[in-house]
Amino acid sequence: MGETDRIARVRCATILHRLETPIEFGSWVMRHREFALVRVDSESGLSGFAYCLTRDGPIAAIIERTIAPHYVSEAPTDPERLFFKALWSNHAVHAAGIGMRALSVVDIAAWDLAARAADQSITRYLGGEPQRMPVTGIVGYPPSIGPEQTARQVEQLRAQGWRRFKLPIAPTLDLSIERLRAAREAAPDGWIGIDANMVFRSAEDAIAFGRRLEPLGIGWFEDIVPPGDAALVAEIRAGIRTPVAMGDEQGGSYHPQALLKFDAVDVQRVDATTNGGITRLRGILETVRASGTGIAPHMFPHVHSQVLGALGYTDAPIEWGIPGTGVHPMDDVLVQPTVVDGLMEPLPEAPGLGTLVEPAWIAEQERVTDPDDLLADL
Repeated sequence: MGETDRIARVRCATILHRLETPIEFGSWVMRHREFALVRVDSESGLSGFAYCLTRDGPIAAIIERTIAPHYVSEAPTDPERLFFKALWSNHAVHAAGIGMRALSVVDIAAWDLAARAADQSITRYLGGEPQRMPVTGIVGYPPSIGPEQTARQVEQLRAQGWRRFKLPIAPTLDLSIERLRAAREAAPDGWIGIDANMVFRSAEDAIAFGRRLEPLGIGWFEDIVPPGDAALVAEIRAGIRTPVAMGDEQGGSYHPQALLKFDAVDVQRVDATTNGGITRLRGILETVRASGTGIAPHMFPHVHSQVLGALGYTDAPIEWGIPGTGVHPMDDVLVQPTVVDGLMEPLPEAPGLGTLVEPAWIAEQERVTDPDDLLADL
């Protein structure tokens, strides 16, 4: 891109992937995974891409109405300036929740475009070098599978070099314990974590379950209660021995300050697709590190492994779902990691974030909404 190049278009397509087995976490029932795919085009013909989970929110509508106008006709070489230009244009919508999610995914695509223009990987564009990083395998999906199937997933990954494994909470607490016990037996020297997916509503219930975890040597108890009450999280943390991890999809104006202020977590979860893109991630990471709290990103391994590695957070474990289990299906057809003794080798270097779009997979999905022909020439 020359000095006069400008952003020509910001487009969003919505892709619905139907899950073979619905996922139920209390009243939260997922029958599909829906993704928003963003494309930022320059006048010179380059494009940057990113995607996020919509969580059934109107990501595309927000991008079209309140975000894209602040990027179009601007120079694409300063994504940080454009992020704050858009952020400060609508405090009510962009500061948190679904608005922040929409802005975050546009920001990631804008950084992808800027790195591609420099003909550099995003890692080198951010000033870093490719790094080996720890990885966590997401096992136990769908959550309704039993202990034996869960153990087989752990055993297969362990044979491939994985050493960290995280399970979602099961339909019943007793089944959750049985699955964790099976995972522990399959990986007696491994790290085992549990994601509660916010099913608990009181400190009393969460603490009672947390104490059942203690004999199993669980690495963390994650996303215990719905977002919005840092004092409640702190109360739970004080009542159990298992480390508490929260924060990835709870970003907004006071993330991560609220959880840190209440000393509520042992591990701060982060997610570039919800917490403010690459632009805001740097400051969040610095704030968390200064507090002495651990850091772990949520999914989106093709983004987080390259960006966190570039910024020097090489001890943050990168999460990967097992392809075909419904964890994060848009990742399944992209490059998968090579793991040696718990560490993933750096992903192959390519301009920007590398390949984040597989049109053939998208074409197979139940519903693709692409009003601006984002996919037409891919």
